[in-house]
Amino acid sequence: MIIGLGSDLASIERIAASLERWGAKFEARCFTEVERARAARRPLTRAGTYAKRWAAKEAFAKAIGTGFSRGVFHKDIGVVNGPSGAPTLQLTGGAAKILAERVPHGHEVIVHLTLTDDHPWAQAFVILEARPL
Repeated sequence: MIIGLGSDLASIERIAASLERWGAKFEARCFTEVERARAARRPLTRAGTYAKRWAAKEAFAKAIGTGFSRGVFHKDIGVVNGPSGAPTLQLTGGAAKILAERVPHGHEVIVHLTLTDDHPWAQAFVILEARPL
C-alpha cells in the first residue's frame, strides 16, 4: 500500500545562486557527505546534481506529510544509489523517525525515487510503499 507520495520541482539556477552565495556552508547544512562527494565529481553539472537531490528531499518531506518540521532536516534525507545504480533515500535522524511512525505494524517500507533534470529545472518523485513482512 502507498503510505506517502511527494513531488518537487527545483530551479537549478536557484541552487547555483545558493552555492555561489553560501558555498560550503550551504553544502554542509543541506547535503550528506555522499551527496557532496558525488557533486564534487561532476564540476560541470554540480548545481544540477545538487538541485535533483534538493528536489528529492522536498518530495520526501511532502510524502511523509510533515514538511521540514518535527525534527526533519534536509541533511537527514540523503540520496544514494543502490547496487543497480537506481537512486533511493538513506534516512537518518528525524526523517527516519517520522517515517518509522508512518509504517503500519507488520510492514516494511520501500522507498521509490525518480530524479530528472532539464536545465533550468530538476524534478523528483517519491513514493513510500508499505509491504507486509
